[in-house]
Amino acid sequence: MLTPIAYGLAILLNLMIIWIGIRFLAQPMAAAAGYGVAAKENGDSAYLTIKGVRDFTYGILGLALLVFAGAHAEAWFMLVVVLAPIGDTFIVLRNGGTKAVAYGIHTATAVIMLINAALLFAI
Repeated sequence: MLTPIAYGLAILLNLMIIWIGIRFLAQPMAAAAGYGVAAKENGDSAYLTIKGVRDFTYGILGLALLVFAGAHAEAWFMLVVVLAPIGDTFIVLRNGGTKAVAYGIHTATAVIMLINAALLFAI
């Protein structure tokens, strides 16, 4: 029973980050607002593109690890990559975003990733 939950959550988390990456590439202004820090209309869009590529790459790598290396490799990946949403929490707070978005989206994501890592280590 634990294996499908652990794998299912890992797949879901990786697909979600792929979707976020694609959104930053396709609709950078809307994605930035959803992230918690609105981008300036005439700002440097390169940084939004970088975020999109980063997130897309993390999602693809996570799925590849799950398929080709197994649950423990994916668990270690989750433990390392959890630094991204933790960092995102601080970025949102430091740049005028709301606590609701910082904690409700980014910190909550980090907690779910840590839970998923524990589940993956347990199988």
